[in-house]
Amino acid sequence: MINNSTMSRVDWSAQISKVRLFLTVQLPALYKRYPFAVIGAATLLLMLFIAIFAPLLATVDPQAVAPLNRLKPPSWEYWFGTDALGRDVYSRVMYGTRVSLTVGISVAVLSTVIGLAIGLITGFVRWVDAIVMRIMDGLMSIPSILLAIALMALTKASIENVIIAITIAEVPRVVRLVRSLVLGLREQPYVEAAAASGTPLLKTLLRHILPNIAAPLLVQATYICASAMITEAILSFIGAGTPPNIPSWGNIMAESRSLFQIAGYLILFPSIFLSATVLAVNYLGDGLRDALDPRLSRRM
Repeated sequence: MINNSTMSRVDWSAQISKVRLFLTVQLPALYKRYPFAVIGAATLLLMLFIAIFAPLLATVDPQAVAPLNRLKPPSWEYWFGTDALGRDVYSRVMYGTRVSLTVGISVAVLSTVIGLAIGLITGFVRWVDAIVMRIMDGLMSIPSILLAIALMALTKASIENVIIAITIAEVPRVVRLVRSLVLGLREQPYVEAAAASGTPLLKTLLRHILPNIAAPLLVQATYICASAMITEAILSFIGAGTPPNIPSWGNIMAESRSLFQIAGYLILFPSIFLSATVLAVNYLGDGLRDALDPRLSRRM
């Protein structure tokens, strides 16, 4: 009989072989075909790693105040320097990754799910379309950042309210995308055949419509994620976003804007992390668009 230790070694060897195959064969092939998508995915995975293990990566408590160490430039002791209160900028930037990714991913998921549900209904039910789309047009006539600021002015500063405000601003764009796709698909013969055969509307939406709009919807979700992170940083920068006690990238830059000329590193490092994360998400979205669009795939 084969004991458990032997089976365990076999399982581990099989997993290691799969990882080696992916790293040596599949990953280079993906990089050759979609280089920016691979770079974006790798950068985003790095940011996710930082967000998850921020307590282990941070050197000190990001809220620890040390007036004697205020405005220390980057050094071996303080990798990103210290701010006007003596707080370690490196630790604050590490924890700020959590805020930005939480807001970006949450807004992308919520706005996509809500916009998908509304867009599917408006695309198939004409009387609902006439009412709902006028509301969506009214929301889209207001710049998303101004709408988010107005919504935040009605509530207290918190991460949850920031997510809700940005989601409300992003939902109309998803609704318009889904509706336009549904309007084109509902005239297809297989959808008309399903309706003629008495297939329930919900079953038609799930079986025939949803699989055909999943690809562009997924790409749109990546752009919403990037936009949400920028919007959150803007809201925090002007004092209408996350509370000042939460170390977000926007808050770090807002607290340091008056010291930019004498301590530029205070804004430099959080802005680099924000730009790299947003760029990675956009690269990933571009790669998904190229991979999921059959017309673009045939050209490559």
